[in-house]
Formats: sequence, structure tokens, C-alpha cells
Amino acid sequence: MLKKIQRAFALSEQGAKDLIKGSVACVFRDLALMFPVGLLYYLVRDLLTGTAPNGTFYVVGVLVCLALIFITTYFQYNATFFATYTESGVRRISLAEKLRKIPLSFFGKKDLADLTSTIMADCAYLETSFSHYIPVLFGSIVSTVVVSLSLFAFDWRMALASLWVIPVSFLIVAFSVRVQDALSQKQMDAKMACADGIQECLESVRDLKSNNAEQDYLKGLDKKIKAVEKRAIVSELGTAVFVVTAQLVLKIGIATVALTGSVLLVDGTLDVLTFFMFLLVASRLYDPFQAALQNFAAVLATRTHVARMNEILDHPVQSGSSEFHPDGCDITFDHVAFAYNGEEDVLKDVSFTAKQGEVTALVGPSGGGKTTVSRLAARFWDASQGKITLGGKDVSQVDPETLLSMYAIVFQDVTLFNNTVMENIRIGRRNATDEEVIAAAKMARCDEFVSQMPKGYQTMIGENGTALSGGERQRISIARALLKDAPIVLLDEATASLDVENETLIQSAISELVKNKTVLVIAHRMRTVAGADKIVVLSEGTVAEQGTPAELMKQNGIYHHMVQLQTKQA
Repeated sequence: MLKKIQRAFALSEQGAKDLIKGSVACVFRDLALMFPVGLLYYLVRDLLTGTAPNGTFYVVGVLVCLALIFITTYFQYNATFFATYTESGVRRISLAEKLRKIPLSFFGKKDLADLTSTIMADCAYLETSFSHYIPVLFGSIVSTVVVSLSLFAFDWRMALASLWVIPVSFLIVAFSVRVQDALSQKQMDAKMACADGIQECLESVRDLKSNNAEQDYLKGLDKKIKAVEKRAIVSELGTAVFVVTAQLVLKIGIATVALTGSVLLVDGTLDVLTFFMFLLVASRLYDPFQAALQNFAAVLATRTHVARMNEILDHPVQSGSSEFHPDGCDITFDHVAFAYNGEEDVLKDVSFTAKQGEVTALVGPSGGGKTTVSRLAARFWDASQGKITLGGKDVSQVDPETLLSMYAIVFQDVTLFNNTVMENIRIGRRNATDEEVIAAAKMARCDEFVSQMPKGYQTMIGENGTALSGGERQRISIARALLKDAPIVLLDEATASLDVENETLIQSAISELVKNKTVLVIAHRMRTVAGADKIVVLSEGTVAEQGTPAELMKQNGIYHHMVQLQTKQA
């Protein structure tokens, strides 16, 4: 049962237990709210029969009712609201942990706004459902069943007259499942399109302004915002049609109780006191159920949000052994093939070896698969076919975090954090001393621009290094790699943002890392890889050529053509 609840509402095991507790607490609270009705019944009975009311009994009864309502409300509040906030935190953390272990190919199908919405908005909706909808709904159902059984003990005819509207109302709302699913999905799609548009606008505002495209883009964004508004109205209207109809049917119950009771009263088969009691119970029973019908509709609407969370939670993760003892650091691609999302192949039958202590350069036309090769080597993705080994060990059998401890990577697109220069470099090795950080920064030629900053290495550089130039950001990224001092270095266009002078300086710094290390370099500038020990030319997803720079120049192939072309351009 716990597993089914976890699956249905995307809850942890403790969250499922807390949901049951919350539902039970709501049952007791609803039953406690019926006690004043019973007390009022006894008072009316005394008045109708001419019996003098026992003041002490009713005073004590009122106090007991108040105490029961207070206690049950207290436990209900703790079992729903407080437990909800705990579960919401657990769910966000579990989603983030799962995302950390999911293959990066998953992120190629999802954009940042979508994932952010799942962790924040969908979890927030879960909070509301967990605290306001689900326990209250289950509590209403169970307490109604208990009250219904007691009503049948008084008079089955009046009980049927009172209760027939409840299943009919629920069936009306239940029939809206497909409609609500469709409306919720369309509303979610509109929200995601709007969120994507806003994020894209913020990220590309400089390009939009520089190309005088800002007004046109904002017009399109305005349409997306209006689409969200429209879908929200349609979704609310679609839900209201069923809920209001069900509530209308529920109101008919009071009429059927009054009519049935009047007929039975005239026939003499029902006494006035019982008639009054059923009218009293009906008025108390239907009001909470109006809210319960809304809760039922809201619970049905959670299916879209739960499905989005389960999509992440159910996605297979990259696993492997945390024990990894390679025999050296040679990286070997053995007939490797790879395709994004299982579609057209990006790599086809790629085989080569990047040896320890050597620089292996990956070159070739754009789209040839160079970056994909470097990502596969670090197990950002898993190969579709073939095998990739590090030191003779299959990387697909190694835990990704364990494997990445062997790599220092410098990406073409640098990511920096809104922190100091010192802490941005220290990410390479968290336990590094300030002296070690500064030494790595000097090797990466960062010291010359950091020394001119107001607070030196303690200067805040803004979100993603907005206070720095492209070349300065790249040098900080290289300093991280130098600080990590891993046995394998991956450089993806590491010097693309540097001028010729700084590129030469960085190349000399990188050359200090090569000793006894495996270095994979991706570059479009042929002068960058002229000193490489081995060149692997990738074209259309295959290894077109491989060998030393001198050997490839003699072959008069792709590498020779690229060198000649760039030499002429220079």
C-alpha cells in the first residue's frame, strides 16, 4: 500500500506514512465536528419531550466538544502542514540527487526552465495537495462512511434520501479525469513555453538589443504570457463545470431529505425528532463535502505534476563501482558508436588510444564528433556500442563521480559562480590552501589581472563572471584544472577566448601538466595542436586520420588541408 501511495503522489516512504497519518487525523477531526450535532440532538429531544435539560450535562458536553475539536485540529494541523513542509524538502533534495546521477543525455531533452519548474513549482503544488487536498479528501470520505452507517441505524429510508447524492457527485467529478488531464497538460505546456521564453530573453538580451530585435521578441513573449492566462482560465472553467454541477447535485440532497421526511412524517412512520436529526446532519454533512469535491478535482489535477516528478525519479541512473584502480591512464576507444536519444549516429566505429604522458589532439570539421568523444571519455554519456577503457578498465562499470575524480576538464563554455576569484578557482580542489590556489592562478596567468582588482583574489566577480572578460574567465577555468592536478586533462577549445600572446603563455602552462598524464585537446586552431604527440582527425563521426602531425602532413588529407587553409588565412 505504501508503494502505491508513493507512486501515486511522488512521495518518499516517510511522506507516504505521514500522508496516512494526516488522513487519519482528518477523519478524527471531522468526527469531532459531528459531536456538537449529537449534543444538539439530545437538547432538542429534551425540549420536545418536556424533560428539563440537565445544565451540567450540556455545559460539560460543550467543553468536551471544544476540547475534542481543539485536540483533533491540533494533531491534524501537525500531521498535514508540518509533515508537508518536511516532505517537500525531502522531495526537492531527492530530485536534485537524482538529477546528479542521471546521464547528461537526459538534459539534452530537457531545458533548464522545465527542470527548475519541476523542482520548485511542481514540489510547491505537492505541498498544497499534501496539506490541503489529499488528507482532507480521504478524511471526508472515511468520516462520511462512519456517519452514514450510524444514519442507517436510525432509519434506512432517510439515510438513503440523505446519502444518494454523495456517490453521484463524486462520479460526476471522476468523469472529468480525461478532461482535466488534457487541460492540465495544455496549461503546463503553455507555462513551460512562457518560462523558456523569459529565460531565453534574459540570457540573450544583449544579442536582442544589438540586433534591434528586442521589440519583436517581446511581442512573441507577450503572446506566450497571454497563452498562459488563457489556458489557466480554460482549465479553471473546465474543472468548474464538473465541480459546480456536482455541488448542485449535492444541494438536492437537502430537498430529498425534507421531502422524504415530510412524507414519512405524514404517514406516521417517522417521528419529528428523527426528522429534525436528519435535517441537522444533512446540513452539516453536505457543507464539508462541497470542499471535498473541490479537493477531489484538485487531487486529479496533481497527476500532471506527479508525472513530471516521476519522470525524473524513474529515469535510470549511471551506476558503477566506487572501487577503481586502473592500470595506468591510457584512454582507449574500441569500435565506439554513439547516438543522441537513440536516433542518428554521431559517432560510428571510432577506435584510437590516447596514451598517458602524451597530448592527443582531436581535430576535424565542425560536427565531426570531437566534443562527443571527450564527453564519452569522462562518461558524461555511455556509448551505444563498443567499449571505452581507462587504464584497461571499462569506464561504464565505474561510478561517474569516482571516474571524474581522475579528470580535470576545461570546457569551451566556462561556468563561474557569484563568489570571489579565490573560491572560483578553489572549486578545482576544495581543500587547497590559499597559497596553492594562487600558485595555480599564476600558472594560468590569472595573477596579472587579479592583482589589478580592488580586493585581489577576494574580489567578487558577479554571476557567471560578468565582471570579467572572456579570456579572463577562461584563464580562471584553466587555473581550476591546474589546481585539481588530475592524471587526465580534457581541454575543449580551452584557449578559444585568448589572444595569441596569452594563448602562448597558457600553452606553456599546460605543457607542465603533460608529464605522466593523459591529455585530450579539442581545437580548431591548428597552431594550438602543432606540438601534440598524436592527432586524431574526426569527420562525420568516424576517425578519418590519426598519427603524429608530421605523418598527417605527409598524407595530404584533411589535417593537411586544414593546416594549409589556416596558414593562408593568417
